Amino acid sequence: MRTYNLLKYIFALLGAALLVGAFFSYQNTANFIEEAVETQGTVTGLIYSRSDDSVSYYPVVEFQSASGRLVEFQSSSGSNPASYDVGERVSVLYRVDEPFSARINGFFSLWGLSLILAIMGGVFFLVGALMILVPLIRQGRGAKLRETGQLVVARLQSVEKNKGLVMNGQSPFRIVTQWQDPATATLHVFRSDNLWFDPTDHIPGESINVYIRPDNPKRYWVDTSFLPKMAS
Repeated sequence: MRTYNLLKYIFALLGAALLVGAFFSYQNTANFIEEAVETQGTVTGLIYSRSDDSVSYYPVVEFQSASGRLVEFQSSSGSNPASYDVGERVSVLYRVDEPFSARINGFFSLWGLSLILAIMGGVFFLVGALMILVPLIRQGRGAKLRETGQLVVARLQSVEKNKGLVMNGQSPFRIVTQWQDPATATLHVFRSDNLWFDPTDHIPGESINVYIRPDNPKRYWVDTSFLPKMAS
C-alpha cells in the first residue's frame, strides 16, 4: 500500500515535470523559428548510433551561412530507416549569430523533443492522477451511499485476489458477498474495494453490510469499516 501511495505521487509529479519540459521545449523552438533564417543545405553523411536494441541514423548537414562561412552540423533527431539520403538537399534554419545552432527544417527535427515529452508527460500524469482520483471518488461515493443508500445484509461468499491489478508483484484482496433481492429474487454479487492485506482472519461472521442504491443495485458500497487499519 505504501508503494502504491508513493508511486501515484511519483507518476503525477514526473508527468507534470515532463509536461513543463515539453512547454519550455516548445517555447524554445518557437523562439528559434522566429529568429532563424532559412537556407539550403546538403546531407553529407549519416551517423550510425546504437542504443540497447535500437539503431538510429543521424544526418550530418553542410550549408553556407549568410557570411559565406561553411557550417556542418549533426541533427539531434535520428530515425531508422534514415529519413534522408546522402547528397539530398534539405531546408535548414539557423540563427545568424549562432550558425552552429542550425536545425533541419522538418517537423520531427523541430518539434520531436516537445512531442515526445508531451506524450510521456501526459501518460505519466494521467496514470498518477487516476491513481489519486479514483480512490477519492470511490470514498465519496461510499460516503454518499452510507447516507442515502439502502442497507442490505449480504452473505460472505469468498475472499479473492484482484489479479487485474498488480503492484510490486502483489495483487490486492477483495471481499466477495452476495445478496438476493427478496422483491425480484435476483441474486447480486458485491465486491469490496481493494484491500492490501488478507482480510480473511478479520471477518467476524458470515454477514457483511452493503449499501446500495434502491433503484440501481449495481451502485453499491461494501462496508469494510470493521477491518483493522494498516499501520503507516
